[in-house]
Amino acid sequence: MEPTGASTTEDLPETLEVWPGSPYPLGATYDGAGTNFALFSEIAEKVELCLISREGVETRIPLDEVDGYVWHAYLPTVTPGQRYGYRVHGPFDPENGHRCDPSKLLLDPYGKAFDGSFDGDPSLFSYPLPGSEAEAENAPEDAEPADTAPDGDEPERIATGQASGSAADLPALDSLGHTMTTVVINPYFDWAMDRHPRRPYNETVIYEAHVKGMTATHPDVPEHMRGTYAGLAHPAIIDHLLDLGVTAIELMPVHQFMHDQVLIDQGLRNYWGYNTFGFFAPHADYSSSNKPSAVVAEFKAMVRAFHEAGIEVILDVVYNHTAEGNHLGPTISFRGIDNAAYYRLVDDDKAYYMDYTGTGNSLNARHPHTLQLIMDSLRYWVTEMHVDGFRFDLASTLARELHDVDRLSAFFDLVQQDPVVSQVKLIAEPWDVGEGGYQVGNFPAQWTEWNGKYRDTVRDYWRGEPSTLGEFASRLTGSSDLYEDTGRRPGASINFVTAHDGFTLADLVSYNEKHNDANGEDNRDGESHNRSWNCGVEGPTDDPEVLTLRARQQRNMLATLILSQGTPMLAHGDELGRTQQGNNNVYCQDNELSWMDWSLAETNADLLAFTRNVIALRAEHPVFRRRRFFEGRPIRSGDQSRDIAWRTPSGDEMTPEDWDSGFGKSLAVFLNGSSIPEPDQRGQRVVDDSFLMCFNAHHEPLDFVTPDGPHAEEWTVALDTDIPQGLREETVVAGKPVRVEARSVLVLRRTR
Repeated sequence: MEPTGASTTEDLPETLEVWPGSPYPLGATYDGAGTNFALFSEIAEKVELCLISREGVETRIPLDEVDGYVWHAYLPTVTPGQRYGYRVHGPFDPENGHRCDPSKLLLDPYGKAFDGSFDGDPSLFSYPLPGSEAEAENAPEDAEPADTAPDGDEPERIATGQASGSAADLPALDSLGHTMTTVVINPYFDWAMDRHPRRPYNETVIYEAHVKGMTATHPDVPEHMRGTYAGLAHPAIIDHLLDLGVTAIELMPVHQFMHDQVLIDQGLRNYWGYNTFGFFAPHADYSSSNKPSAVVAEFKAMVRAFHEAGIEVILDVVYNHTAEGNHLGPTISFRGIDNAAYYRLVDDDKAYYMDYTGTGNSLNARHPHTLQLIMDSLRYWVTEMHVDGFRFDLASTLARELHDVDRLSAFFDLVQQDPVVSQVKLIAEPWDVGEGGYQVGNFPAQWTEWNGKYRDTVRDYWRGEPSTLGEFASRLTGSSDLYEDTGRRPGASINFVTAHDGFTLADLVSYNEKHNDANGEDNRDGESHNRSWNCGVEGPTDDPEVLTLRARQQRNMLATLILSQGTPMLAHGDELGRTQQGNNNVYCQDNELSWMDWSLAETNADLLAFTRNVIALRAEHPVFRRRRFFEGRPIRSGDQSRDIAWRTPSGDEMTPEDWDSGFGKSLAVFLNGSSIPEPDQRGQRVVDDSFLMCFNAHHEPLDFVTPDGPHAEEWTVALDTDIPQGLREETVVAGKPVRVEARSVLVLRRTR
């Protein structure tokens, strides 16, 4: 077949062979001899595959084979490195949800690598931008100038004017040269003896990290590798995680994403990456190579390095929306391929998008081909990229059937029965911004959840809020009130105090208010209710008493987090006392404000050592990481020693009045390790030491009476948050009081 469109170059033969190919798998699949291309579009009337040379010259090839709305062809001469896109011809009828525009070179939704960049040119949009030549050409002679809408939106006539138009009304500006291109990859990689570490949740410690932020300033990472997958796999980073005791790294979005033009115009960038358009491709900017085809291999090498160290790799994935935004966004892929299939549209006006995410659109997880895209993507990252699990951003959006969040939605059904995806770690961010979106505790039995109630309760307890004792105790012991009734275990609670979104741990104890002025939104962005306490001074201070208290409060929350039942998650840099200077929303700050400051490893060496020590305590003692919930009953028949007991500082059993006390700030919990009623992974009976954990959020020291009788004869200090590194030697006779300093945690181990 003779190619159509622009003339060819040395990249391609003058005459291309085009075979029928196969509708499966979707995307571009190189088999060692040629490449199969397959694209879904139910609304298309004609689809052209566009091969792009290195010089940017386009060769268009009509796809004549269509099976089940999948347009496909096999090109025996196309090999890895080939750049391509699609042009989809069909109705432009926004009122009915259709936005086909063949002037736009569209990216493959199944693309596994991308090249180039978006330059914000008017050609990326299927309507005339204000002030553009296309707008002037299309405007009536007597048209009045339109005012810009509030908050930077385009004029309302642009939002609705095309709704009743046709393809003939489009500006017809070709986006080739202004958009990225998809790249055919070589899927072959030597995984050697790579194996998934497959740790159970109760033995997992998660470390949330950003690829660039972790490595951008590390002195031991070679400069050309900083900010990349290769840099993250450097021994200096892996050794830091191993020394901490981390078993899983959770990477903030690494799917290919777009930088919003409004941020670029302000000199900012979409640093966090929650703006995906390539659900199969590692983000190209995180590669140390300039070759698009090398990005995939570099990502795989990173995963292999983590696995060799016994560390799992979990990806933060964003299947709830795409980078195309609302009706005013660019047409780069899904919108131009089959808008009504890929997006949730407003029922009574399909020119607009349902937005449960606060980002402009929501993927249509009710449509079979969109569900297939999500499931194919998940399987690809497990089978081909060897990742070990996923954290689903705004997961409630995926559970919406009509409008309500539904635990039995099609998405959960597919995950449940999938033999690949169902076997990896599945972590939900169990909320979105829509009505009824807060669903902590309501996800299906196979899922774990970011426990937002844990975060809020621990913050409130340590800043001295009243009436928190009962809920604090529940969160400390695995949140059985949220997870036990659905057949889940303590590991279902992903416990965290801080994450990428919000204050760092150091800022949580240093600021009462957010300070987001650098974001250019007059400090309106970000959460205003942070449950933080500045310990008496807002921001930086030289006051030694304030600094001492802040350091102790950080240790208090780290100790609480790591020694709680459930699965702990650390935010990167909290072990070093990383600060964002009070900015709780650094999504657009790709600079030193958000990057790790590795010099803090020396400045805050005590905090780093404390974090290592408390994680080591958890790893050494199974009583802090039980697989089952506490029952509060005798461990064995005839034994009066229960698996857990709650005590007041005076040594008495907690009464209902004690739990309901609005001013209660202190309590102790006895954890019986003499016979944990669950076998280990080898089926062996678990026997551990017993511990007494004393929590004092009061502003004065308190004496706690230690248990005696059947519980113990002697107790030894295992951890003390009043000590910079947490360790000191002291033995306490059972039944005698022990001093717990103001706002501190004391952990005692039974030694006789």
